Amino acid sequence: MKQHLQHPVFSVISKFAAEKNVQAYAIGGYVRDIFLNRPSKDIDVVILGNGIDFAEAVAAQLNVKLSVFKNFGTAMLRYQDVEVEFVGARKESYRSDSRKPIVENGTLDDDQKRRDFTINALAVSLHPDNYGELIDPFGGIVDLNNKLIRTPLNPVETFSDDPLRMMRAIRFASQLSFTIDPVAIAAIKSNLQRIKIVSQERITDELNKIILSPVPSIGFNYLFDTGLLHIIFPQMAGLYGVEIINGKGHKDNFYHTLQVLDNICEATGDLWLRWAAILHDIAKPATKRFEQGHGWTFHGHEDKGARMVPKIFTQLKLPLNDKMKFVQKLVQLHLRPIVLSQSIVTDSAVRRLLFDAGEDIEALMLLCKADVTTKNEYKVKKYRQNFELVQQKLKDVEERDSIRNWQPPVTGLDIMQLFGISEGREVGIIKNKIREAILEGEIPNDRDAAISFTIEKGKEIGLKVVEN
Repeated sequence: MKQHLQHPVFSVISKFAAEKNVQAYAIGGYVRDIFLNRPSKDIDVVILGNGIDFAEAVAAQLNVKLSVFKNFGTAMLRYQDVEVEFVGARKESYRSDSRKPIVENGTLDDDQKRRDFTINALAVSLHPDNYGELIDPFGGIVDLNNKLIRTPLNPVETFSDDPLRMMRAIRFASQLSFTIDPVAIAAIKSNLQRIKIVSQERITDELNKIILSPVPSIGFNYLFDTGLLHIIFPQMAGLYGVEIINGKGHKDNFYHTLQVLDNICEATGDLWLRWAAILHDIAKPATKRFEQGHGWTFHGHEDKGARMVPKIFTQLKLPLNDKMKFVQKLVQLHLRPIVLSQSIVTDSAVRRLLFDAGEDIEALMLLCKADVTTKNEYKVKKYRQNFELVQQKLKDVEERDSIRNWQPPVTGLDIMQLFGISEGREVGIIKNKIREAILEGEIPNDRDAAISFTIEKGKEIGLKVVEN
């Protein structure tokens, strides 16, 4: 272990541990990540004594600022490329109506017992007498080797005390591609309703970490199978299931959504594009209809889905800003490139897509490619070839017509000055006609052509050009 404790901050901690005759341990994620060969810049240090006093001595020696959080009994400093948090060893007890523990001073054993999972209860001594010694009372190393998420103590009590740990178990499984211990799964199922005492912000923070994991479907399958998803995100759980009428069924939209999410994760780490993948078919249950002689339809699910996005973001305490509008736009437009890829692509249709998508056209195309989940290799190949044609057409039309983030070559003010009129219905009519003419390719996207067109359309509704 000593080879992993070469950062100069460890030697300073070790020095003060000897001088003050106290035990100090690196614990938790930093130690876990050593065994996972993952870089970590966050170091948690447990002191058998007053953690804040110890941190003050270390900060003074390093000549760095110390942030003290007396309510939590912790102190934090940044030195070179690491962030170190100090705390005194603690034991905790909980009330049934809160996940905030009653904290008392404790031993290292107490502190390790209060940890959420065995892989996060690993500790390494920083005292010179036994520097680098690993303390692993709950078999965390074995669980790391077996890729298993397990709690140090009875998981029913662990999850009841702090229900957010249920989400954290699933998040770690998703991030690390680990399996959750079956006993812990049963404990999650028996503690489901306890998640309601956790703030929505903390739940959503864990949900976002699951979404940002390499294969998010691992986490979402656990959320669904345990029943947590039905409580924290019922709209997504509602995608599950296949209905069959007259021998005709539709695909399971829950598992389709997970496949789309995993697909898009291969192409982007963007959280909000991943959210667009999650929500692209969210309105299918509400728009599902069976038509005799045809089968199942989901007409208008993109429109209804776009209208659902603000409500879902509000419910989950996600930001109601440009991130939400981005997701909403992609949900609204996600069928458009697919429709284009299935038919002869006209310049007009491409211009309209560019006009509506603007700067988000590349993100939209990534979503649409991810939305192809058929197992039929011929269909996949055909879709991909057609998407490439659509993308080339998008590039060609954009280079020629500059429609992306389009600004009209003739403004409302231009129209008013040209005809000597004030703002009103006629201005709106002419602006719409200019936009449609450019999108349909009737006139080029330049000012001279648009001015001539404006004069012509003005005459048609009885307007005359005024002399300046």
